Amino acid sequence: MSDKNGGSGTKPDVDAIRADIKQTRAELGETVQALAAKADVKARAKEQVEITKAKAKAQVHDATEKVRGAAATAAAAASGRVRAATSQAEDKIAPALDKVRESGALDKAQDAREQVKRNPVPFAAVLAAGVALVGIILIVRGRRR
Repeated sequence: MSDKNGGSGTKPDVDAIRADIKQTRAELGETVQALAAKADVKARAKEQVEITKAKAKAQVHDATEKVRGAAATAAAAASGRVRAATSQAEDKIAPALDKVRESGALDKAQDAREQVKRNPVPFAAVLAAGVALVGIILIVRGRRR
């Protein structure tokens, strides 16, 4: 800027002007890159898809952990209930089993089982007689009506 242009009379430093030009070029390059990125719809769409996929994976992971925790809690509760029911059943069965042993019914049942194994014919005959008796009763009842 010379005196002819209406300047103050001092000439600007060439190195300062070059540094200013360099900075302006860098800023302009950044601006062009930003505009190019905004104009690249395909790349922006891919980026958005990746972000959405990452969010979905995180939500699936969180939901899976919640379900696993709930399942573990339910399994522990069910296991505790089964143990309690088993304990109650054992407490109730033990006196009944003692009574059966004291009465000798268990020994009699085992003796009967052994007798049937040794000689199944009388058992079959008794069974057949019972079936015949039931049949006769049904026939007689049918005639009365």
